Amino acid sequence: MAGHSKWANIQHRKGRQDKARAKLFTKLAKELTIAARDGGGDPNFNPRLRLALDKAKAGNMPKDNIERAIKKGTGEIEGVEYFEIRYEGYGPSGVAFIVDVVTDNKNRTASTVRSNFSKNNGNLGESGSVSWMFHRKGVLTFSNVDEEKIMELALESGAEDIIENGDNFLVYTAPEDFENIKKALEDNELVAESAEITFVPENEIDITDEETAKQVLKLYEALEDNEDVQEVYANFNIPDELMEKLMN
Repeated sequence: MAGHSKWANIQHRKGRQDKARAKLFTKLAKELTIAARDGGGDPNFNPRLRLALDKAKAGNMPKDNIERAIKKGTGEIEGVEYFEIRYEGYGPSGVAFIVDVVTDNKNRTASTVRSNFSKNNGNLGESGSVSWMFHRKGVLTFSNVDEEKIMELALESGAEDIIENGDNFLVYTAPEDFENIKKALEDNELVAESAEITFVPENEIDITDEETAKQVLKLYEALEDNEDVQEVYANFNIPDELMEKLMN
């Protein structure tokens, strides 16, 4: 469960759209800056920046904000020094969490992330303590597409798997094949609703108890609201019926 899928529905139902939008722009700006810093400001020669630009445009980030973030990364305008850090830990019922942060203050971030876990029935672990439960994958999400067409073209392009999820199709790729498969599908008029390289859990923990679900979501929400957190990945699944109940 990453910060873009079920969580988007949670935010919508809680009426948190404005707050989510502001946080999204902050996250996108940080990613653009770091991508430009590490690989240069030309997306034609910087795959990470190219993907960050796609996300920024999909999120309706203003053009001026995009350009400013990239210039901070290339040093054309002054910006802060960012550090990328990954935290791993456990939440209620043994749910595994991976937390990717981008920060200008390591000590502040370490303290706030630790607090997020400890105040919500979780515990921080050592590096590598839960990441073995996840696989790094490219994930492209499609809606309102012909099943036969997406299945055929995705497999021909080298996708590892295609899963039907309600009205959507999820195309999984190896990270190194992500860009080529994305382009191949776009060339055949199949444009993904969302596209990213993310962590996919090997197995999910089904949470069916209401109180446990509340605790897990409380930790997830606390991490999502942490200003330094870029992405939260976790291996839990809450049935739609229970999620609806919790959101009402």
